[in-house]
Amino acid sequence: MLSMLVGVTMTAQDKELSASYRQKFDRQVRNVGVTGVGVETIVSRWEEDCPDDPDMLVAKFDFNYAKSVSSGVVQRPTQRYLGEKPILTLKDSTGADVFYYQVAEFNDEYFSIALQSISRAVHLKPRELRYRFDKINALVAYEKDSPDMSYSEIKTLVSEYSSSKNDEWTLDSKPLAAGVDSRISPEFSQAMGEYCYALYKVGTPLAYDYFLQLSTMMNKLEPKNPVFIDNIGSYWQVAKKNNKKAEKYYKKALKIDPQDYAATTNLKIIQSSKSQKGQSGK
Repeated sequence: MLSMLVGVTMTAQDKELSASYRQKFDRQVRNVGVTGVGVETIVSRWEEDCPDDPDMLVAKFDFNYAKSVSSGVVQRPTQRYLGEKPILTLKDSTGADVFYYQVAEFNDEYFSIALQSISRAVHLKPRELRYRFDKINALVAYEKDSPDMSYSEIKTLVSEYSSSKNDEWTLDSKPLAAGVDSRISPEFSQAMGEYCYALYKVGTPLAYDYFLQLSTMMNKLEPKNPVFIDNIGSYWQVAKKNNKKAEKYYKKALKIDPQDYAATTNLKIIQSSKSQKGQSGK
């Protein structure tokens, strides 16, 4: 209701002023980058004149999020971290490998302002998917291998979306439309597929569980989409080492799409594993 009231009370003059600031912000960002000289001043003035403007809040989010991020290097005992290979491998005093990874590090003060800003934009326009995606993406990057808050946001979004109609939602202010074989919009489905992959890449037991939960939720909404069926198969194959159960889902996906690359490839891997075990047992 609040978002509707804000939309109604914005006058033509308010919209014109907001558009003017938007142009100034975009032009300055193109010239000097999102954290460059003059950008913060534009955002501050914009906020003074248009405190409940979602576009201003997104600009404030963009500025503070960019200010919050830097690059760092961490040491981990595993050969992969967050789905990535190490940038450097050295030996310790015992001769064991030590793996180093490049990661995003965050200034909590700037990140907090960014998160508050995008959360306010979501509050004002809860069915603009771009704002929801921006918030989730920020949390995914910030939480790294502990994606509790980000998964909570994803789960809430899926619940809200699945209980409403496409034309009640927008992406970049454009109404969503249902897919060809599903009432779920292609844009929403693709985004959830990307979040599934982000959770899978984390590679921890908890992240795998979230990966399964999200894939299962989306499979119920899109039973004819092989992507989420493949995901469930990958969970059993990779997280649980249960090839027999994984095969069941890959074969199910192939019934929907006989050309499905993921299912075909993973079934070959499983078959190869069976052959190797058979040979070693001889």
